[in-house]
Amino acid sequence: MNSPINFIKLSNCPIYDQLELEEALLRANDQNWCIVNMGSPDAIVLGISSKPEEMIHLNHLQNNPVPIIKRFSGGGTVYVDQKTLFITFICNKEDTDTDCYPEPILKWGKNFYQNLFDHNDFNLIENDYVMKSKKIGGNALYIRKNRWLLHTSFLWDYDIKKINLLKQPKKIPEYRSNRSHKDFITPLCKYYPSVQPLIDKLPKALSDKFSIEKTYSEIPQEFLSIGHRKSLKKLN
Repeated sequence: MNSPINFIKLSNCPIYDQLELEEALLRANDQNWCIVNMGSPDAIVLGISSKPEEMIHLNHLQNNPVPIIKRFSGGGTVYVDQKTLFITFICNKEDTDTDCYPEPILKWGKNFYQNLFDHNDFNLIENDYVMKSKKIGGNALYIRKNRWLLHTSFLWDYDIKKINLLKQPKKIPEYRSNRSHKDFITPLCKYYPSVQPLIDKLPKALSDKFSIEKTYSEIPQEFLSIGHRKSLKKLN
């Protein structure tokens, strides 16, 4: 019998609010969750150990400032906007038969997204989800005892002017080979005519691995009021 999972389908939710919910569900809850969200207002999100001055061309933000957020998990720096598709899993080791280490968690995600995307070019290279050798999705992981979080930011489409506000990180994946942002990433819209059919396929893909217990169309506020450690920050 498949383990239960709750499904949260959000729309136009600011990424800060989504991350706030994720931290609460990770730290103060013991159920399995899948969260999908698209339509977030513009923001720059940093990994917990990243420094804004090392990751962002801050002087270029003066005329068009956007929120800068430091999430509670690791991972790289991303510029998110209404064309970013977020999918997050918060799961228990025993319910997914997945060891709580980065490589098996990322491989678990790869198997799930292979079913969702159903495309021969999809793959996992190092810590990124790719089409051929170009990045379509960056990952942030958090591992807590026998519980893990996999937060993926998929590029449905992007504005290269926004992406270029981010500096080339000092530590880059080997497969990137010093490629510029433009040459390193590719949008999912290049492969699919519309994002909605992919979102609509999520419940079926989830049902292949889990039993969907509850479905929410907005943030379940009751989980935010449970006391827990909070590391998520707004930097400006």
